[in-house]
Amino acid sequence: MGWFTWINGPLISFVKLAFTLDDVGAFLVTFVFYLSYFVWALPASKLLDRTGMKKGMALGLWVMAAGAFAFGQFCVQRWYPGALGGLFVLGAGLAILQTAANPYISILGPIESGAQRIAVMGICNKVAGILAPLLLGTVVLHGMGDIAAQVAAAEEADKAALLDAFAANIHAPYLVMAGVLALLGFGILFSPLPDVRTEHEDAKTASGESKTLFQFPHVWLGALAIFVYVGAEVMAGDAIGTYGNGFGLPLDETKFFTSFTLGAMLVGYVVGFITIPRFISQERFLALSAVLGVVFTLGAFLTKGYVSVGFVAALGFANAMMWPAIFPLAIHGLGKLIERGSALLIMGIAGGALIPQLFAILKQTHDFQLVFLLLMVPCYLYVLYFALRGHRVGLNAAPAMQRA
Repeated sequence: MGWFTWINGPLISFVKLAFTLDDVGAFLVTFVFYLSYFVWALPASKLLDRTGMKKGMALGLWVMAAGAFAFGQFCVQRWYPGALGGLFVLGAGLAILQTAANPYISILGPIESGAQRIAVMGICNKVAGILAPLLLGTVVLHGMGDIAAQVAAAEEADKAALLDAFAANIHAPYLVMAGVLALLGFGILFSPLPDVRTEHEDAKTASGESKTLFQFPHVWLGALAIFVYVGAEVMAGDAIGTYGNGFGLPLDETKFFTSFTLGAMLVGYVVGFITIPRFISQERFLALSAVLGVVFTLGAFLTKGYVSVGFVAALGFANAMMWPAIFPLAIHGLGKLIERGSALLIMGIAGGALIPQLFAILKQTHDFQLVFLLLMVPCYLYVLYFALRGHRVGLNAAPAMQRA
């Protein structure tokens, strides 16, 4: 999940050059990828009702494999709609995988330590996320600044040949990725991992009451928290290269900036794993993370150049434990509705499509640092509300479900 989520940062730079796009067109990478979560999350939950979480995770990996194959193939042909279609399929596979994996990890033990378990998954996720931009930048985007200069100076026929050769570099890596994903799907399917769905439902529905998600306002507030958090996370991770380009920093440096954000996120995950719930509750850690998000965003706005980029990268630390804390708090007490609640939260990932796209559009006519500030601060303030109050809305009125 981490590899294909965070490879989008350098992919923005890749498609901008390979398909000769402006920033708005290049940011369609994140728009299409994260929009796919919104489209496929509810179908994924219905699919998981039939398959269970374990088979669902395997199916998600196979769908991702198909998307990776398609993206690499259409990049060679330099057909951007096809490449975006491949990313949409990749996102569909990830929607299935996320809808299954996150509640699966959350319900394997006590809800109070759910953030800690998701943090373990997150550490693996972010290690892959650090490596993905570094490897893609080295293997595919090597010398991209020089290639961009050659393209700018070349005649039309030579320009097409240069771009064809550059775009073709991504084909082999994505074929390898597709193969690994397909094999991993079979590995999950035939692994000894338990399918805990049935046991969990029996334990959670002892009251025999029929419930709907509309009776749990905290899960809807949690979906909005996921929406704004993912938007902020993608801004700090995938948009950091474009942010650095706003200061005129070299293209051959900005393509690696996503890895700095993910390095900070990895530190945040380790801190969260050690401290939650031993020293601090996941609710309080989430509130502290939101406050740090506001502080680091202000730091980015008040500084310039590499220092400002450093503050954006530091947002990775603030963002790290937001998903692991929001998810278990939002699905707490849902009982047999946990797959549907998980799907609702996964739909919130669409924030990663809309908020960065707003950034790309608004920065064309406004100062990019001001746009960054005005988009990010409200996101963190809402996460702060969810941490302090929103996650409890409605639960106090349903003590039986809260005990569950």
